[in-house]
Amino acid sequence: MSNGVYDGEGRLREEYVQDCFHSYLKSSLAQAKAEKLLDVPMLSSAESDLMVTGPALCLYFAALRCTTSPPSVPLPRKEKRAPHIDLSESNCPRPFISFLQLWALAVPDIQSLEPEAQHDLARIICGLGPLSRSPNPWLYRVAADLRSVAIEISLRRSFQNRYAGDLQAAIDTGAATGISAKASFVPPPEYTLTPTETPHSTKSPPTEPLHPRPRINTTQNGNNHLRVPETPASASKLLSPTSPAIELIRETLYAALADVLSITPSLRAVLRTDPPRAYFGAVALAILSVACSAVTPDGAVRGVMGQPLTLEACPAALRPLMMELAAIGRAAGEIEEQDTEEAMRRAAAGEDVPAPRLERVRAMLERGAGHDVAERGGGCQSVEGRAVAFANRVNALALNMTRLPAFRERQEEVFKVLSGVE
Repeated sequence: MSNGVYDGEGRLREEYVQDCFHSYLKSSLAQAKAEKLLDVPMLSSAESDLMVTGPALCLYFAALRCTTSPPSVPLPRKEKRAPHIDLSESNCPRPFISFLQLWALAVPDIQSLEPEAQHDLARIICGLGPLSRSPNPWLYRVAADLRSVAIEISLRRSFQNRYAGDLQAAIDTGAATGISAKASFVPPPEYTLTPTETPHSTKSPPTEPLHPRPRINTTQNGNNHLRVPETPASASKLLSPTSPAIELIRETLYAALADVLSITPSLRAVLRTDPPRAYFGAVALAILSVACSAVTPDGAVRGVMGQPLTLEACPAALRPLMMELAAIGRAAGEIEEQDTEEAMRRAAAGEDVPAPRLERVRAMLERGAGHDVAERGGGCQSVEGRAVAFANRVNALALNMTRLPAFRERQEEVFKVLSGVE
């Protein structure tokens, strides 16, 4: 086996699979453009949802191309005489196995759909409404699963560095001579990570970051207690009654990280081996926590030190984020009410009561897409994949939040604080 393709374990090298993925991603974006699922303004925009839509479309088109059972991905040949290679569970790089497994579960559903339903699925992936008057409810579950994998892909630095080129290739496809647009997507700034493993950590850091990596110092805390992020007392040094709204939102979310880490021991462990992924998961969980506990009925946020932030006082550019935070809080409350009613009904009927949806959502935010592949098919999922879709919604807001300059300004400091984990 070629050393340029396989590693010492007989698995495809991550770099090779990444190259193949981006090759397919360019053609997928171009096809979506030709089918009017995406247009040039959308492709040239810097909207964060585009980071999710693109990879999800690539996974969708790969499912349509699949001809094997169990499902595998036929990889493009770099040279005409190169042997044909299918990406399967047996040769998949280990960091990608859970993603491949979750994609494989969706392949039979996608291929069994009528062409009209398949097109509706592609539209849902792109945030467009289905054309059918009575769309198959399974479409939403499949779209949610593909988008959940896409979110994980979008966090990888290798993807962020190359995505602008993928978008530009799709923009240029079929463009008239002399008429062009430029992809304005810019990856978040890359930080230098100088990890020093804690004395009790035996795992090596991942070979490729899942998120921009600030410089951290994973020193051991002398009293063996977790050092938590900014508390209301220390936040008072950063905030005043006239602090910008984004700073209040930021400090409120960062303060919530303390509670998140205190009740999520496994997340603290991941901080020692994969700090960037743990940071993103912690922020997503903090968003859910703040949405459930600090948003008032009128959509205001009770920030650290009790400072309120109303929608009216929020700058126009931040209002969509504030509105989405409040909407997530309302949706979480509705989910809890629905689950309580369903649990009471099932208990009265002598039926098994499934785990609450918010509990499943928290597990997805903490562990990422595909963590529950082994449990799929057990009847715990709704037809529409509502828990997955809701987790995607929280993750999407986390993507938007963490890309804001005000958040990036404090990421390095927060990483230093979070790194004191024993």
